[in-house]
Amino acid sequence: MPDHLKYVFLEENGEKLVIISNHLSKAEEQKVIKVLKANKEAIGWTFAYVKGIIPSYCMHKTHMEQHFKPVAQHPRHLNPSMKEVVRKEVQKLLETGMIYPISNRVWVSPVQVVTKKGGMTVIHNEKIELIPTKTVTGGRMCIDYRKMNQATRKYNCPLPFMDNMLEILAGKA
Repeated sequence: MPDHLKYVFLEENGEKLVIISNHLSKAEEQKVIKVLKANKEAIGWTFAYVKGIIPSYCMHKTHMEQHFKPVAQHPRHLNPSMKEVVRKEVQKLLETGMIYPISNRVWVSPVQVVTKKGGMTVIHNEKIELIPTKTVTGGRMCIDYRKMNQATRKYNCPLPFMDNMLEILAGKA
């Protein structure tokens, strides 16, 4: 969580999690929480809360070509610092509900960690010359989906542009 944001629960049992600014005064924070609690039925916590939307319609399905067989690739060996980056990222994705454990793993793709570049720094070499170098600020977890992408059915119809869709839907119930 970035430093300028924080979590707040709208219910005492640890449910209805919202994110608010960390720079609010206590009085402002209480006013925001009061408004959110009074209007918590307006927030779509899950698909079930959003009226008129069928959850199966919103769920993502990947359609595979018929002649491809599932591929379970072996994991790549990672050094301990990269393993820690992967562990933290997977934990974060599990906590937010973006991913969940499954028992039927027919497609397995390896994880790779790439370094995240920060800004530029100037360092001195042995000849007292100034050399600009990129600083490494951490790692980013990537998943190698190349085998799965080869087996995925390609669509001939691209998605429409969002601004066109909004113009069409404007004013409709």
